[in-house]
Amino acid sequence: MKSVFLTTFGCQMNKADSELSLGLLLERGYRLAGDESAADVVLFNTCSVRQRAEDRVYSRLSQLKARKTRRPDLVIGVLGCVAQKEGEEIFRRYPHVDMVCGTRMFDKLPELLERLGSNGGHLLAVSDEKVVSYPRRRPPRENPHQAYITVMRGCDNYCSYCIVPHVRGPEISRTVEEIVEEAQSLVNEGCKEITLLGQNINTYGKTLEKGTNLATLLRAVSKVEGLERIRFVTSHPKDMTIEVLEAMAELPRVCKHLHMPAQSGSDRILEGMERGHTAQHYLELIRLARKLVPDIAIASDFIVGFPGETEEDFEATVRLMEAARFQNSYVFKYSPRPGTKASELLDNVPLELKKERNQRLLDVQSHISLEENKKRVGQIVEVLVEGPSKSNKKRLTGRTPQNQIVVFEGPSTIKGELVKVKIEEVTSLTLFGRLVA
Repeated sequence: MKSVFLTTFGCQMNKADSELSLGLLLERGYRLAGDESAADVVLFNTCSVRQRAEDRVYSRLSQLKARKTRRPDLVIGVLGCVAQKEGEEIFRRYPHVDMVCGTRMFDKLPELLERLGSNGGHLLAVSDEKVVSYPRRRPPRENPHQAYITVMRGCDNYCSYCIVPHVRGPEISRTVEEIVEEAQSLVNEGCKEITLLGQNINTYGKTLEKGTNLATLLRAVSKVEGLERIRFVTSHPKDMTIEVLEAMAELPRVCKHLHMPAQSGSDRILEGMERGHTAQHYLELIRLARKLVPDIAIASDFIVGFPGETEEDFEATVRLMEAARFQNSYVFKYSPRPGTKASELLDNVPLELKKERNQRLLDVQSHISLEENKKRVGQIVEVLVEGPSKSNKKRLTGRTPQNQIVVFEGPSTIKGELVKVKIEEVTSLTLFGRLVA
């Protein structure tokens, strides 16, 4: 049996694709290698959202050149978004790479590797085929109690800075029945929490029969017997509906956590980003969400240093963050992605200024997060135990329905269980507490 080692870069969607790809290879008789150096087949599932993610892939490919020279039968494959975007260019820059497999060819991975084995040379597999799902046997997961389900692929929102629609293609949704069947199968294997994934999950169902949407999907998945928690990501403000918020309020299994990227607080920058919403509309959605779901926690994403961003634009972003009081935010420095509309604009915000604004926004969020987390001291929260804490193996870690990280002492035997923890201390990122009997 050939052994395979797959490294994943980027988002949760990529992690889900990697799981499915490994599952297909296991069905064909491959085995999982313990580490990259021991593998017969080395695969990289790549991300092209930011230049830094691409650079990490290229660095790893460069490191493998000497090993390929020593062992010519080693198979090296580049999968996913970078593969879809760069295609033949990868072979030109890295001749020791054997296969380039795009975002819509994951289901053909075993056949592609077989063709490669018989023919040798370079194999390019990039297509616009509308693959939505394929047979699955999941590989062993580090945490069998949590899983991702990809409910749709592609994106129809061409935000000016974003490469995703160009590499993942147009939006297409899986059927409710297929998703529910997969959820039930996962629960039968011991899964307790499922995260539904979509590039813009609020438009789920657009390619299906009328009346099918994210709210109807949440209601259907909530009926899966034995499932404890349901999450969904990622939400676009312009497509968020009151029906989805009402479903969150009504369905106890749906976690009260909403990841809804704002990207900027400046209407001028939002227009340049082609986001389709204003800062005021975004804050109105926040107020509505908290009215309908009082215990909801909201997270956001921001890009600093978008072309033309002035200090006034940046201050507008700070004001939005202070008004929204997010549980947490991910902040990124703008980097132009070739092929997007924004790449045609002059990238005129100096890197040092981008770094400064990035840190200032992180500091604002850290201050807000600490203030909000202090309100949790003395509260008893429900935690799904994920396993030992990375920073202290003698402690356990898990997450609340609001996706807050909780660290506490307890026996390792409760991994995968829902437990009660009383919060005693907090930082801006973590809640610390003790197990309640």
